[in-house]
Amino acid sequence: MSTDNTTQGGAPDGVRLAAGDTEVTVRPDNGCRIKSLRVGGTELLRQGDKYGCFPMVPWCGRLAHGEFRNGGELHRMPLNAPPHAIHGTGRDLRWHTARTGPTEAAFTYDLTDPAAPWPYPGRVTQLVQLGADGASLTLTMGVEATGDSFPAQAGWHPWFRRNLGEGKDVHLDFLPEWQEERGPDHLPTGRRITPRPGPWDDCFGMPRGAAATLTWPGRLELKVTSRAEWVVVYDEQEAAVCVEPQTGPPNGLNTLPRLVTPINPLEISMTWSWRSLSGDTA
Repeated sequence: MSTDNTTQGGAPDGVRLAAGDTEVTVRPDNGCRIKSLRVGGTELLRQGDKYGCFPMVPWCGRLAHGEFRNGGELHRMPLNAPPHAIHGTGRDLRWHTARTGPTEAAFTYDLTDPAAPWPYPGRVTQLVQLGADGASLTLTMGVEATGDSFPAQAGWHPWFRRNLGEGKDVHLDFLPEWQEERGPDHLPTGRRITPRPGPWDDCFGMPRGAAATLTWPGRLELKVTSRAEWVVVYDEQEAAVCVEPQTGPPNGLNTLPRLVTPINPLEISMTWSWRSLSGDTA
């Protein structure tokens, strides 16, 4: 049975899920990130306290100068990537483990947690579900308002290893309908352009749903799918490639606000599915 093996004064082991030849470890104490995804004994995620795959909530990517408005109210978030605030508050907090099982676990945190406060009361829930055959992983996140309505975003920031330790580097394949032009401040300008070659730290529009395929030749193929219509791709670092489905573009709290109300929560889901290529002869 899966457990949250946090010990007093010691390093937590996290919540472990397993099926088939796949093992998943979640660290609720470290922003509820997926710390590890091991398939057939091979780790797919970049390791380290800042990596793995973390939830971005209640905003995604950069928030211009850490500021957003809700009606006539101006709010300022801490500038953790000066001159902007980046990736929300959820990745910096200890989440509560609501339930665990052999292949599924649920976690929550309160938006007004004093460790990284948000100006509006609400709750975030993340559900982690490993397929019974060990060949897929689905993450689902919900943002609920328990008081006044507020704009919010949600998404994930996975760090996939560029190379699995032997063989060729990963190849990324995706077909966006447009690319958000990036300004010198690293924020979208509001202009949509024809997708350009990488390397990228860019947001793309996929109105039929985010979809991408990562292929480690001769090793593994992994598909990323989500009904979310936006995806950020970041591959400027040598060690990893990031494919990030999210509910809006960077700075979306200001440019494309999605209002969360007590009767209309924000929800997003993402699935990774994979297959081994070790038997391929091509």
